[in-house]
Amino acid sequence: MSTTVLRTADAWWVRTPTGAVRVRTEATTTAQLLADRGAVAEAEAGTDGVDPGDLALVSPVTAPCRVVAQMTNFVSHVKDTGGRPESVPLTFFRKASGSISGPFDDVVRPEHVRLLDYEVEIGLVVGSEIPVGSRIGEDDLADHVAGLVVTNDVSARDVQLPRTQYYEGKSYPSFTPTGPALVLLDAGEFRRFADLRLRLWVNGGLRQDMTAADMIYRPVEALRGLARFQRLEPGDLVLTGTPVGTAVSAPAKPIRLIAGLLPEDLKWSLFFRGQSRNPKYLKAGDVIEATVATDDGAIDLGRQRTVVRDPKVERP
Repeated sequence: MSTTVLRTADAWWVRTPTGAVRVRTEATTTAQLLADRGAVAEAEAGTDGVDPGDLALVSPVTAPCRVVAQMTNFVSHVKDTGGRPESVPLTFFRKASGSISGPFDDVVRPEHVRLLDYEVEIGLVVGSEIPVGSRIGEDDLADHVAGLVVTNDVSARDVQLPRTQYYEGKSYPSFTPTGPALVLLDAGEFRRFADLRLRLWVNGGLRQDMTAADMIYRPVEALRGLARFQRLEPGDLVLTGTPVGTAVSAPAKPIRLIAGLLPEDLKWSLFFRGQSRNPKYLKAGDVIEATVATDDGAIDLGRQRTVVRDPKVERP
């Protein structure tokens, strides 16, 4: 049975039928909390709960940690951007852990960014050390992943795409809202991973809505691929890709064919000129809500709500 862990600036909590019960632990990091499962279990059995709505929640994944993300991992997303799912390799990129922010914190758009996009994703929180060279079997997910979180892989497309600069374009502060909950699952619950539905709304309008069954590479395959070259440790975060519905869109096929004949700088100039007319990109004041849950509610990672803000610029 799942355990829902919450975090405030000064404490860890477990949600119970009587409310949120404080975990009696010295843990200050996600890794330390995962090592103190006895304290988590004790809190789960407690009855002195408070209203979770009264807690000022922060990300249940603490930085610094590794943040690794899968690229174009949903069939629907690949098709929408003009690709062929059957030809997509298992590919990763890194994000700075300084991009992790709370589930209700503002998303701050850097002053030079014009094409700000959203990507609801399921985050895997690593629960045990995975050294390079580890062999991971089909039924080993629960041995390596402690639980799941809602994440939003916020992306500056005008930085990311023309220079293939994923690291910068996805790593600005506040570009990985995480939480509200870290939901610890048992082996049986991990078998329902494909039933998890990812949803994202902007200003109340539903933009993304797809289950994890649409994934090209499932979590076991992702961890197996990472273990070829990347060491992972408890508390690390692995983002598993986003479904169709992001703001970025591929031009029609005839336009893509013509663009392939153009000089690189002209091609990107025309692409961004077209994208600048796309109203789906985020702007100051937009409200983003994201959820991940099974349709029957048996597994529910919670709902995050963030607001896009422009940076506060100090003027002389």
